[in-house]
Amino acid sequence: MIQVTESAAKKIQTLRLEDNAPVEAMLRVRVKRGGCSGFSYKMEFDTQTSQHDQVFESSGAKVIVDDQSLLYLIGMTLDYEGGLNGKGFIFQNPNATKSCGCGSSFGV
Repeated sequence: MIQVTESAAKKIQTLRLEDNAPVEAMLRVRVKRGGCSGFSYKMEFDTQTSQHDQVFESSGAKVIVDDQSLLYLIGMTLDYEGGLNGKGFIFQNPNATKSCGCGSSFGV
């Protein structure tokens, strides 16, 4: 299961509108090799799903995760902190054993 906080869901909707993505666009979250801790998160809007995707809905936002990425993301909560000292999107990933200072890279 992937959770999205209300704050992150609002930001996802704002970004979808700014990107002129279709109303049916969902946020695709992937894990790819790279980054200073071994893996990094990648996010983009997508309107297509495949048989290898799981769709999670939380706080009004739909998130697509492929089966391989789900192994690293199961139980994750996606949050968002804005403002002057905000960090942007925050991945609260219980599977990560280490992460970098920027929060976009992690290790397992």
